[in-house]
Amino acid sequence: MHFMKFHQSYYLLTTLLATSSLAKAEIPIKEGDKVAFLGDSITEEGQGYPGGYVQLIGTALAAQGVKIEIIGAGISGHKSDQMLARLDRDVLSKKPQWMALSCGVNDVWHGARGISLEDYKKNITSIVDKAQAAGVKVIILTSTMIGEDQATENNQKLVSYNAALRTIASEKKCMLADLNAEMQATLAASAKSNPRPAGENVLTEDGVHMIYAGDVMMAVGILKGIGLDSTEIAKAKETWIDAANTNQFNATVSMTQRQAQQLEKIAAARKISVQQLIDAACQERVLSLIKTKQD
Repeated sequence: MHFMKFHQSYYLLTTLLATSSLAKAEIPIKEGDKVAFLGDSITEEGQGYPGGYVQLIGTALAAQGVKIEIIGAGISGHKSDQMLARLDRDVLSKKPQWMALSCGVNDVWHGARGISLEDYKKNITSIVDKAQAAGVKVIILTSTMIGEDQATENNQKLVSYNAALRTIASEKKCMLADLNAEMQATLAASAKSNPRPAGENVLTEDGVHMIYAGDVMMAVGILKGIGLDSTEIAKAKETWIDAANTNQFNATVSMTQRQAQQLEKIAAARKISVQQLIDAACQERVLSLIKTKQD
């Protein structure tokens, strides 16, 4: 009888330990690692402000105790051939441990000025080969959508380009963050929970370039791709809510000409512009209002 109880307790303990170890995978990116983000305008914007997907990744990993050094290598309008041409200069010369590759939107979107599927495959393969030869671990991101409607001609054409990325990731043993699938799933969920008028975007400002919700979608997809579990991603989302400067409002202030002249004198005395003075005053008042409501 005692043996049976011991056996059951031991089995329960080992099962719990096994389940725990499976649920919480080790984050492959380590403290102090340099992570390069090679891409186009989506990446350029994503690295440029605290609410961009590149910065959100850095914030999320820091919340897990993994502070990374970000190497921003996004340039607006760039396609796979241009990224290959500047790979040494913008990425490999900086000796990162990791590189996230976001490439494909412009190769398709630019039409006749874009890159054929065969050339795209060659360019992406060369980028991955050169990076891996330099000891850089590659995370391939599938291309996000070109317009928030999967039925469009561009999105249908993009299917084969993303299929090529998945194949290359498998063959080259790269990590894969399937952002196209993540974007489609997010849009489908939004359509069910919060239907919007036709043509009104949910994740982008123009169908391609992300607003904050789109950057969050991309960051979540990448975090999943590198192995973070649902609990860790939930923690990241909580951290993002409190990240500074991720939201901005424009204020309209109406006044008389005399008041405007007085404001100009105050701004001149402080050696700032009138707009800077207004922005600072509005921010102080709004934050004070929020604090008062919380108290």
